[in-house]
Amino acid sequence: MRTTPHILWIGLALLGSVSAAPQIEQWHTENSVRTLFVAAPELPMLDIAVTFDAGSGRDASLAGLSQLTHSLLNTGTGALNADAIAEKFEDVGAQFGVNVNLDRSSVALRSLTDETLFEQALSTYIAVLAQPAFPDKDYQRLKNQALTAIRDEQQRPGSIASKAFYKALYGDHPYGQPVSGDEHSIQAITLEDVREFHRQFLVAENAIIAIVGGIDSVKARQIAERISSNLPRGSRPEPVGAPDHQLPAQELYIPYPSQQAHVYLGQLGIARGDPDYFTLYTGNHVLGGGGFTSRLVKEIRMERGLSYSVYSYFFPLRTSGPFILGLQTSTGQAQQAVEVSLRTVEGFIRDGPDEEELELARKSIIGGFPLRIDSNRDILGYLSLIGYYRLPLDYLGTFNQHIAAVTRADIREAFDRHLKSHRMVKIIVGGPEKE
Repeated sequence: MRTTPHILWIGLALLGSVSAAPQIEQWHTENSVRTLFVAAPELPMLDIAVTFDAGSGRDASLAGLSQLTHSLLNTGTGALNADAIAEKFEDVGAQFGVNVNLDRSSVALRSLTDETLFEQALSTYIAVLAQPAFPDKDYQRLKNQALTAIRDEQQRPGSIASKAFYKALYGDHPYGQPVSGDEHSIQAITLEDVREFHRQFLVAENAIIAIVGGIDSVKARQIAERISSNLPRGSRPEPVGAPDHQLPAQELYIPYPSQQAHVYLGQLGIARGDPDYFTLYTGNHVLGGGGFTSRLVKEIRMERGLSYSVYSYFFPLRTSGPFILGLQTSTGQAQQAVEVSLRTVEGFIRDGPDEEELELARKSIIGGFPLRIDSNRDILGYLSLIGYYRLPLDYLGTFNQHIAAVTRADIREAFDRHLKSHRMVKIIVGGPEKE
């Protein structure tokens, strides 16, 4: 049997990607905290992240609570104030950080592996994570900062459009609330709300530990045990419910005194782990994720000059995440840009990519795979993703194989299942008041 050149190219790429994929070890600590570890002995550095099911989807009626709680973690412990904590990390060259999204939160540490330096970094990290004092003066200060940031977002049409999009798409579901909250919710949050959020969600039963760096698995197990044994005990929360797929598709025009209109189109998409993920990911590379080679860029920018940049992507979450198509254009061309975008999506759902587009997409994704995991922080992010969403441990090792196996028929069928242009939410922010 004769091998065609593009199949040979993909096969060689796959051979390279298998050897490049990090080897993930997994275990559970004595108090059952799942831990994922990748040894990276090239540098004397260590990255750690503890991920919780404690994203903004857990804010209930107090939007912004998770983000405010996490921002307060390093403002004080029983023995240290905010300045002392900062000095403890800076003195040993360590970095501390937090991140909150719709589903999850992560509390991260980066440190040198030198025993003396690392010991101070780790002990400070554990104290901040497990025993925060939540000082009142810092609570008031960061609450005021959050309000200032929200008011600033109210002056930016891109932020207005994004928040309106999620609200229109999810309604009263927790994903419909902004991660940063709004003025009313931030003002309503009390210090006791912050403490209760920490007690309820930042607990061992709700945690996943990820470790990447220049240590062996014996040392990694010791570190994981120290972290997990110091975490407060609690219970794992019930999963966030599914959004309402029957909400009517809204079309919102929000006036704003600007020359540029911000446009968001989209609908409910897939949950993380959906069997169509790789097919949709590959197909969207052709539709709007592949930069200058994508259909949307060709139709919107190159053919009509309606926008400098246009993109689309699927954002899988614990439950149905959004499919988002975004662009900026002059206010007078916004409606035309919407119409052309929808026609392009409809044509792609109907016909899918041609063979040349699909081959280019597969080559681009597979060829760019090493850049996804070219740093310890990148790998750490994937470990947290794999752990939180319970993806298979060979997710990275088999990623390119899944991409290479996608066919045109697969893409047409998957897009037809998941996207319906008549269900698209349409948001336009920018332009004068309509008479």
